Amino acid sequence: MQKLAIAIPVIALVAAVGLSSVYVVDEREQALVLQFGQVKEVKTTPGLGFKLPLIQTVKTYEDRILSLTTRPLEVTPLDDRRLVVDAFARWRITDAVKFHTATRGRGEPWAQQQLDNIITAQIREVLGGVPSTAVLSDDRISLMVKIRDSARAEAQALGVEVIDVRLTRTDLPDQNLEATYARMRAEREREAADEIARGNEAAQRIRASADRTRTELTSDAQRQAEIVRGEAQAQANKIYAEAYNKDPNFFAFTRQLDFYANTLKSDSSRIIAQPDSLYFDYDRFLQSLGEAPSQAQTAKPPAAQ
Repeated sequence: MQKLAIAIPVIALVAAVGLSSVYVVDEREQALVLQFGQVKEVKTTPGLGFKLPLIQTVKTYEDRILSLTTRPLEVTPLDDRRLVVDAFARWRITDAVKFHTATRGRGEPWAQQQLDNIITAQIREVLGGVPSTAVLSDDRISLMVKIRDSARAEAQALGVEVIDVRLTRTDLPDQNLEATYARMRAEREREAADEIARGNEAAQRIRASADRTRTELTSDAQRQAEIVRGEAQAQANKIYAEAYNKDPNFFAFTRQLDFYANTLKSDSSRIIAQPDSLYFDYDRFLQSLGEAPSQAQTAKPPAAQ
């Protein structure tokens, strides 16, 4: 019994020592075996590992890709328009020994603070060298690549790799939004006024050209009408002259009939003249035609006056 009582504590002690000398590395982690603060072994593959009990300790770090969301910050591009920018980054620990030394064993939280400082500094530097229009545009991949490369170069001292940096928000500060909107409205109104002025100018040119064309067409039509009218009048005069030469009395008679027709068109026409006026010479002749045939046959039209 006495031996058994001694053996049980010894077995328990050996088991405790054996268990303390074994450690497990998860597939999502990488481990460092430390002895008095010095790195003695690096284990990056998952599985069991062994260390000296009581003397050596194990420090594990993430082997997965980690994310970092930067704090919002104000940047001033080349055109002095302040912008509020925030970003997120993807990073991972590539050198556990360097990472442990750089962070002094304080791990990922301390490294995240350092990466936040590095990335925000690079954002200020890169965005400060371009106009705000380049930052606010949809095509800003080149800017994010430049920020990532610069941050990656600085982060190597921490034993980490910056995989990617993305700008999530690029907005104007609230106090500048209204002024920016007013300036944008003024620019659009100026562009609209320019378009209206150019449209009015083009309309005026078209209107003037149409008026000139109309005047030319009207003048040409009037000229041609006058030519046709003159030719017709000349032809009429020629016919009248030929008719007059054939029978002057008959020509005078027909002209007098035209004169009667023109002066007696209206029912209210009134003629005031002496009874022996020349106007009534043919009238009396026409009246004689309505009398007895014998008288009509003997009546002769008066000579042309």
